Amino acid sequence: MSETKVFLLPDLGEGLTEAELVNWLVSVGDVIRVDQPIAEVETAKSMVEVPSPYAGTVTVLHGEPGQTLDVGKPLISVLPVGATAPVVEPVPVVEPVETKPAETGAAAAYREEEKAGSGNVLIGYGTPGGSGTARRTRAPRTVVPTSSTNDHPVVERDAQKAADDLLLLRTRVPGKLGAVISPLVRRMAREHGVDLGGMQGSGDSGLIMRRDVEAVISTPVVESSPVAEPVETGGSRQARSTEAVPGTDARTGLGISSRTPVKGVRKAVAANMSRSRSEIPEATVWVDVDATALVELRAGLKKSDPHNTPGLLAFIARFVTAGLKRFPDLNTRIETTGDGSQEIVAFAGINLGFAAQTDRGLMVPSIRNADKLSARELDAEIRRLTAVVRDGKATPEELGSGTFTLNNYGVFGVDGSAAIINHPEVAILGVGRIIDKPWVVDGELTVRKVTELTLTFDHRVCDGGTAAGFLRFVADCVENSGSVLADL
Repeated sequence: MSETKVFLLPDLGEGLTEAELVNWLVSVGDVIRVDQPIAEVETAKSMVEVPSPYAGTVTVLHGEPGQTLDVGKPLISVLPVGATAPVVEPVPVVEPVETKPAETGAAAAYREEEKAGSGNVLIGYGTPGGSGTARRTRAPRTVVPTSSTNDHPVVERDAQKAADDLLLLRTRVPGKLGAVISPLVRRMAREHGVDLGGMQGSGDSGLIMRRDVEAVISTPVVESSPVAEPVETGGSRQARSTEAVPGTDARTGLGISSRTPVKGVRKAVAANMSRSRSEIPEATVWVDVDATALVELRAGLKKSDPHNTPGLLAFIARFVTAGLKRFPDLNTRIETTGDGSQEIVAFAGINLGFAAQTDRGLMVPSIRNADKLSARELDAEIRRLTAVVRDGKATPEELGSGTFTLNNYGVFGVDGSAAIINHPEVAILGVGRIIDKPWVVDGELTVRKVTELTLTFDHRVCDGGTAAGFLRFVADCVENSGSVLADL
């Protein structure tokens, strides 16, 4: 019986059932160790490196970059150290052989045993031994041992796959693996056809940075005549140009410049926003706020402690958590029970989400137990989580556990927005830009620092009085920051 171990794609987070294979970090024939990163995958929430629970020789890579893989399906097959398998000579044509997926018990048990790992593995399994820069131990072989969970021989690679692997290896810069660290940079290069092999990076020790790839992408190229090549598609042969020409739109008569699949983060955002709008009867209230006192308070703190002063968003976050304790209806969730009835679920704490713009789209990490943190501690968490999501390394727990969302769209230079509630939450508070505006103070017209607060709420959980009370509380905190903070 074959000793080959088949590693199934693990559960990458609550509610996630699939992941896109971004890049293989190993090749067939490589000798790998336990916890060595073997693939980069992108879920709807983050980009992660998947480490192997097995040591041995890679025999099969179950998928191609760009392919969406289901959780629980084979990811990689490994022949354990010391085991042997017959070598199968490659042949021009190989009939596909159906193999049964391996039992899930081993992978599940391993994940459970290692859940208390170092924290640098984002999907709940693995240990720190897997974080290294060298990921290949030898060149890929052209002859592949059999791999099966039921003793059926499988020939993995034909001539076309070998050519694809060579292209992938070229992208990984053989002999210069340290020259490209960021998976986002590698992915950008692959999507735009940028060859990293001959590129000299602008980072330390020649590290290839995002700006280097963007510079190549923006450089004009000389157009060449497209060459049509026959490709096999579902049993029929079609002509495909080496320059992808999307065609003409029948409705408008305009040329189509591109077609972008809705997947990954964008797919998750689209589904969540559509569900929010279809299920939640939302309403919006807003108010202009004199933020002069808050701006002056922070300026004074910054003079005395320029390197450890919380940002304005952290102060507002502190006001929000205090407001949610007074108006807990906005820190709830509506659930449908088994008999079809609905109930409002309240929480013994606040996980405050905040919107952060990243290269992968708008992400909403959440500060767990935010109601227990000071403005300074909230500021530290906001900075940490912002950096994590922009690096694509946020865990599912950091992205999917919020109970209320704070959205600072003022950084984009806009005053207000009727935001869509982040389902399954029931409310979201938006903060506009702070600008100089004429304002009446003690009967006199003067110039003040003014912002707009906008609250969108689920009308099923509360009425307008509750929403207005919460919004007014936060506004009063902003306008009287000094006295309010003394009591928080």
